[in-house]
Amino acid sequence: MASTAVPGRGLLPVVPALRGLLPEGGLRRGAAVSVAGGDAGLLLALAAGVRESDGGWAAAVGLPDLGLAAAAGYGLDLRRLLVADDPGPHWAEVVSVLAGAVELIMLRPDGPVPPNLAARLAAVLRRSGCVLLVAGPWPGAGLRLGVRSGRWFGLGDGHGQLTGRQVEVVAEGRGSAGRGRTARLWLPDAHGAVRTVEETVGAGTANVDVAGEGAVSGAGAGLDRMAVV
Repeated sequence: MASTAVPGRGLLPVVPALRGLLPEGGLRRGAAVSVAGGDAGLLLALAAGVRESDGGWAAAVGLPDLGLAAAAGYGLDLRRLLVADDPGPHWAEVVSVLAGAVELIMLRPDGPVPPNLAARLAAVLRRSGCVLLVAGPWPGAGLRLGVRSGRWFGLGDGHGQLTGRQVEVVAEGRGSAGRGRTARLWLPDAHGAVRTVEETVGAGTANVDVAGEGAVSGAGAGLDRMAVV
């Protein structure tokens, strides 16, 4: 489900299911956003709206396990996705170069990020207007999102295929984001997309609580990489 219009001036659009979760209804251009725990599903859901922007180009840096089929399911245009799987210690230089060429970068740094490095990259983002989505903590991030609870659906009594994940997502940060917002979402649904959770769930659907999510290989990375172990 891709967004149909830019939410406002200076904002990068997001899919409709996420608009109410973000204080401004979109991602502030030139800003860094932290995705707690590096949840790949939430990362892809936030990035999916870039296809509705003027340029529509995005990049993934330091995310070798990112499922491309999952990215397409969430709505990303793979023809406009640049991938730098393993930049190693040079990830900051790669981000600096890509920020001038794409509108959104998904990043997993190779370790803790020093505040002075984050500040230098923040200046690069402001000049370019690129949005940085970080899988994990980021010093000075104005917006932080994370999956607070969730449940996988589709498994029967020791058999079956995972068909989707319901989660509660929380967003908090500085300024207008300080009070925090929550939303219940399919992340992803049976078609690999993100959408809000209806009031009722179909009867007879088996599920796996999030407490057992560690038993799912590639949890949050997309249906193309999921297997029960």
